[in-house]
Amino acid sequence: MQLEVRPDPAEVARARKWARSRLAGSGIEADEPIAETLILLVSELVTNAVVHTGRPAVLRLSLPGTAVDGATVRLEVADRSDRAPVPRCPDGDATGGRGLALVDGLADRGGWTREGAGQRIWCELDRCERPSDAAACTGGVVAYGGGAAAYGGFAYEAV
Repeated sequence: MQLEVRPDPAEVARARKWARSRLAGSGIEADEPIAETLILLVSELVTNAVVHTGRPAVLRLSLPGTAVDGATVRLEVADRSDRAPVPRCPDGDATGGRGLALVDGLADRGGWTREGAGQRIWCELDRCERPSDAAACTGGVVAYGGGAAAYGGFAYEAV
């Protein structure tokens, strides 16, 4: 499934709405933690594409067909920018600059690849259906997130 995104900040809300509409058929309920995390990740990656590239992008979402423990949800944003994504270290009063750190903390895996004249930024979330399975699925931390990561000299953990 994919959505073409124009280089307009209003597209971020449209991308979130589109992603929410795709959850219903996948077996992921809108009130599940993974659904809330997925929508936040869509918001961050689409915002980065819109704000930092000023070019159209394509949002791709790969959802499991049914509610299956351990299934992986993959989110990708491809754009025609020739600039690599660069994490920033904003000061405490900055209103932006934390998006890639947030994605790193919430996703189980993520990265980016050069793709022709552009790039593809991606992240994945592993789905754990039952709370008893969550610890095994996330390495002992009961959360949908990548765990500890260093950013700006500080360590944080998304729980």
